[in-house]
Amino acid sequence: MDGSGSGDNSQLNVFGEPLADCSHSPKTGWFRSGCCETDAADHGSHTVCAVMTDEFLAFSRSRGNDLSTPHPEYGFPGLKAGDRWCLCAARWQEAFVAGRAPKVHLKATHRRALEVCALADLKNHAIDLV
Repeated sequence: MDGSGSGDNSQLNVFGEPLADCSHSPKTGWFRSGCCETDAADHGSHTVCAVMTDEFLAFSRSRGNDLSTPHPEYGFPGLKAGDRWCLCAARWQEAFVAGRAPKVHLKATHRRALEVCALADLKNHAIDLV
């Protein structure tokens, strides 16, 4: 992959469709493109477009990944409940097992997340299924 994801047919969501945007405010994604695009260098697989909750943010902080505190030196504003963010698939799965998984936007979740997370579990937490 070229890193941009543009025109790359491997940048597909869990349904095999073009990946929808996750968030531009705050700007998210491995490439900070607003999408949960990925490539071989993304060892954390930042592929699950999740809607932050206070409960999940506290859970993540308790696991050593504080997503709430701003780090302006890295251009990171800190997240709050309601923000969408491209989470590492393994962190979402860990939260799921602990009963603290946030909701997900499936059309913006990269198909690579399925290497770690079951589609049925993601669907049970989906905000974009009718």
